[in-house]
Amino acid sequence: QVQLVESGGGSVQTGGSLRLSCAASGDIFRIRLSDMKWYRQSPGNERELVARITDTGTTYFSHSAEGRFTISRDRAKNTMYLQMDSLKPEDTAVYYCNLDKYWGQGTQVTVSS
Repeated sequence: QVQLVESGGGSVQTGGSLRLSCAASGDIFRIRLSDMKWYRQSPGNERELVARITDTGTTYFSHSAEGRFTISRDRAKNTMYLQMDSLKPEDTAVYYCNLDKYWGQGTQVTVSS
């Protein structure tokens, strides 16, 4: 079993920044050997992958996140981060942390114009 808890969401204006965190607990071996991902979902849209980081630190970003977002993970703290800069209104969504079949509860990000 793995538990994921997101934090760091909030409301910012266009061009602002936010840093999301995802703290993982439970099955340490599964946590440390698994990819961790950030997804987001806005009203009326499907959940979409934003960024992924492998257990060895290789990263992947969606086209919309490339160049503006940074993903990282602290293996000692079992925590993943998403640094979001140059935020746009279209980034407004609930952001979810994912590891294997486990999901966090989500954290709301709202970007106003």
